[in-house]
Amino acid sequence: MLRCVRERIRKLIVSKKKLSMFVDELLLSELVLSYSPKSEQAWNHRRWVIKSISANCSNFNEILGKESELVEKIAERSKMNYRAWNHRCWLISYMTIEQVLYELKKSRSWAALHVADNCCFHYRRRLLLKFMENQNSVEETVSYGHNADIVQALKDELDWNETLIKRYVGREALWLHRRFLSMWILDSGDASYHSKEAISMHHDFGTFLQNELCLLHSCSTFVDDFVDVQAQAAYSACYILWLKVQIAKPLESKLLEKIKDVDLKTLLDKSCPERSSLFNYFMN
Repeated sequence: MLRCVRERIRKLIVSKKKLSMFVDELLLSELVLSYSPKSEQAWNHRRWVIKSISANCSNFNEILGKESELVEKIAERSKMNYRAWNHRCWLISYMTIEQVLYELKKSRSWAALHVADNCCFHYRRRLLLKFMENQNSVEETVSYGHNADIVQALKDELDWNETLIKRYVGREALWLHRRFLSMWILDSGDASYHSKEAISMHHDFGTFLQNELCLLHSCSTFVDDFVDVQAQAAYSACYILWLKVQIAKPLESKLLEKIKDVDLKTLLDKSCPERSSLFNYFMN
């Protein structure tokens, strides 16, 4: 209770001062976070400061960039810091499309070195969603060039994700990220909602499925002595089963036709025998 009162008094005092006081508050909370990187109060205070200066700060974009770098620095030494990553996701609402593209490019190298941390991939998904929201916004005029950029960004993300899956075996965060990307591909089949450029991303749905089944084949080799290889086989089989559940009925026949040569049920039962009854339900 006393802590909440102190925070309210501090906010009241700072809000009546000039812009430099808000900058000092950012420095102070950064010092607090260096000792307590998961402090909910410190992260909340930073958001209050940023929101307070967003309308009348000439170098606001520079502050956003430094905030993103701060989260990355803290996440490096404080693993699975959800509060820090939530703060970074919150910053996206203030970013321009150019900043979103920059963040997608800049955060890729960090994500590639921390493939077990789902937080960084969740951040990338939020960036991609911001990008797509800009495309579908009624209030904004989006050029064809931005549409093309969105398509290319998603295609690059899929290709990069596949590279990481093959390089780092048995990392669930990579497969969860692929589900998000694949969901967008599935939705892009509805031309009434998405742009025609999106549909051409993989030429047609059959090509996309063929690529995913090739990925399944490359990830379904069992070596009993290696737990990560078994996990890779389980994740790949579960991913294909997930695709089957997500696909709309008119497109389901294409998937069933392509997986008929794959003994998916045996692969699932072998990789996760404790879930065989659940798999049987979705296979039917």
